[in-house]
Amino acid sequence: MAQPVALCIRQHRPTLRKPTVALPPTTNRQPPTADHRLVESLRPFPGQVHLDVAGGTGDVAFRVLRAVRAAEMEEKMAAAASGSGAAGAAGGPFRPRPSAPPSEGGQAAAPGEAGGAAAGPWPGSSSGGGGGGAARGAGSGGDGGLAAGRVVVCDINPDMLRVGQQKAAGAADLSGDPGLSFVEGNAEALPFDDASFDSYTVAFGIRNVTDRPAALREALRVLRPGGRFMCLEFSRVTQPGLRELYDLYSFAVIPRIGGLVANDAASYQYLVESIRQFPDQEAFAHLVEEAGFRAVTYESLMGGVVAIHSGFKL
Repeated sequence: MAQPVALCIRQHRPTLRKPTVALPPTTNRQPPTADHRLVESLRPFPGQVHLDVAGGTGDVAFRVLRAVRAAEMEEKMAAAASGSGAAGAAGGPFRPRPSAPPSEGGQAAAPGEAGGAAAGPWPGSSSGGGGGGAARGAGSGGDGGLAAGRVVVCDINPDMLRVGQQKAAGAADLSGDPGLSFVEGNAEALPFDDASFDSYTVAFGIRNVTDRPAALREALRVLRPGGRFMCLEFSRVTQPGLRELYDLYSFAVIPRIGGLVANDAASYQYLVESIRQFPDQEAFAHLVEEAGFRAVTYESLMGGVVAIHSGFKL
């Protein structure tokens, strides 16, 4: 008899309060990646305002924005088909959010903008002089209909942000999208107002944060009530046998490959050691709860090599 699959869920997840849509199908027909699973679990919705931290290259952020746009298009088509008003016939119920106003310290960088990452905060950030509250999410678009979703990529490394900007500029569906912005910032002291975002993701980044509890508290602060925190990170292998093989490969093979291929064995050794020192699934879930999140759950992938943690601001 086949053994049942155990999901590592510690509490029941509350029902999402907004419409959701499945992610667009992948075209390469390869197995879903961990970041695909992360965004699939996030369940992006129309008008969503999302923050991706330590995601300078944009891999997760781009996937979220594409899913948000797909959800908005689906809702627009449904509204047009039902004849629910002039908004649907004249471009749909969503309108673009206004571009980020300049702040005293700089301005948010557009996807195709040349040069470095944003020197100043995102609209509504507490440290900027650009003024105004953060852009609202779905449901408060005013007379133009619901505001279109936004995705903000925040990273402490301006070089990584430049990589993300270049990738966005080269993507036909992302280049020029006013809902995508790049902001330089520290996860431990985010340059955004309280309650600015509907959701927050960090993928393979929190392991490198010096003060993880501070970063988790910041995530809670910038989320709106009902907002969701999701973290994808290397974790503790749970399958017997696989754990020993994984450790052997990690400590004996990975640093050697780094030395041969990149002439940088030390960095690869740090990678392995930082993974080993990161809290296991239960311990990190406890940290997330201590920061103030509720309904905290986690899912182990690939036998525990990586895990996705989720929590809500209630």
